[in-house]
Amino acid sequence: MQADSKPWYRQPWVWFLIALPMTAVVGGLVTMYIAATTSDGLVVDDYYKAGLAINQEKHRLASADRMGMSGLLRSDGKQLTLSLTSQPAVTEKTLSLNITHSTRAELDRELTLQRLPDGGYATDMPVLPAGTWYLRLQANDASWQIWARMRIDGPFQARLAPSH
Repeated sequence: MQADSKPWYRQPWVWFLIALPMTAVVGGLVTMYIAATTSDGLVVDDYYKAGLAINQEKHRLASADRMGMSGLLRSDGKQLTLSLTSQPAVTEKTLSLNITHSTRAELDRELTLQRLPDGGYATDMPVLPAGTWYLRLQANDASWQIWARMRIDGPFQARLAPSH
């Protein structure tokens, strides 16, 4: 039997064995870079305030439920129109509509719907990429709110209610 006279760094198995842990090191460095350069958009910094806001939201939803409130929001791609039913009827001149993306906070929009002579509300439709969105309609004094979750990928129609 003849001894192999090649130096260790010319052996293919040595490089194969070195490559395995090196892939883990490279993967760890890439993960660390991604964690350091991207936003933690889904993490709430002040969880106590977020918890208090959830309790306030429950009161607004309960108020809308007592009023029998529901809304139909329609988009033709250029304009948003809202038909709202409740008892007593809502007569505010403007309403606030928050359109919130399910994962990307930088895409969120806050719109003001203006009252129309026929009793409905309308505003211009912002450009929204396709995705899952949360629609939250509320009074300017935040006394009630109704909402919907939907997938938007063009013109749409959404039924807003205090609960789903």
